[in-house]
Amino acid sequence: MTTLVLTHETGLRHETPQGHPEQVARLEHILHAFRQNDIAVETAPEGRREDVLLCHPERYIARLEAALPAEGLHQLDADTWISPGSLAAAWHGVGAVREAVDRVLAGDARNAFCAMRPPGHHAEQETPMGFCFFGNAAIGAKHALERHGLARVAVVDFDVHHGNGTQSLLWDEPRAQLISSQQMPLWPGSGDPSERGAHDNVCNIPLAPGSDGYEMRDAYTHDVLPRLRNFAPELILISAGFDAHRDDPLANLNWSTEDFVWLTQEICQVAQECCEGRVVSVLEGGYDLAALAEAVTVHVKTLQEAAA
Repeated sequence: MTTLVLTHETGLRHETPQGHPEQVARLEHILHAFRQNDIAVETAPEGRREDVLLCHPERYIARLEAALPAEGLHQLDADTWISPGSLAAAWHGVGAVREAVDRVLAGDARNAFCAMRPPGHHAEQETPMGFCFFGNAAIGAKHALERHGLARVAVVDFDVHHGNGTQSLLWDEPRAQLISSQQMPLWPGSGDPSERGAHDNVCNIPLAPGSDGYEMRDAYTHDVLPRLRNFAPELILISAGFDAHRDDPLANLNWSTEDFVWLTQEICQVAQECCEGRVVSVLEGGYDLAALAEAVTVHVKTLQEAAA
């Protein structure tokens, strides 16, 4: 069995203003690291409208299409910009996660990583925000539930910022469990442990600013991993943000690259016990270019080791 890695060149055509942290160079650095480490990639297909409609209404898609500029940049909110190539990138991000779910569940690959931008976990049902347009991880979960008939799908989000979008999209979905760790306090301000979902299907793990991998490992060992095992998912999706790295400029956690190795190993171990190792990981944040490329590379290598 192998690890499927999906990307698409449209991810390099989603442009943001100079100095914006969610920049084209993020994907450029990741793909360069993949080439240096002989990590083979495949081309992600374009997402379908019916995929996005699993989580977002038609009027929202139409509003994004109407906002798409013929040239230049258009600002959607304080942080989120749209350029002529942005929606093509977002559609291929959706297509990547759908293809990854399909092929992992078909047994063509043991696990998968979707190397696409823009990210997705802040996008709410009708609100683009936090650099995000479509809720890729939530769409992947709903696709597995609705199209493949799974009974239980888990999403683990270890981005340093709380995935408010994924939480809102899966809030009333009893077949999905979202477990999210995030720095708190930090933008967007959600992610308190009291936010538990309509069916006790959301678990938020706040991590204090200045804490490091020791605190993260303790929280995952005692809270996250037991809850994940108890849920016994048939598929695990990861919202893989790498901005908890000590070098990241947008937050104040102090994880090392080795912490991402440990975390990936532990999630893969639960997947091995519960669902034949089936994991689909989706790129979210990470804004120090060198740290991002290094952490993504070890994340994928660890997925490959688990798939072997």
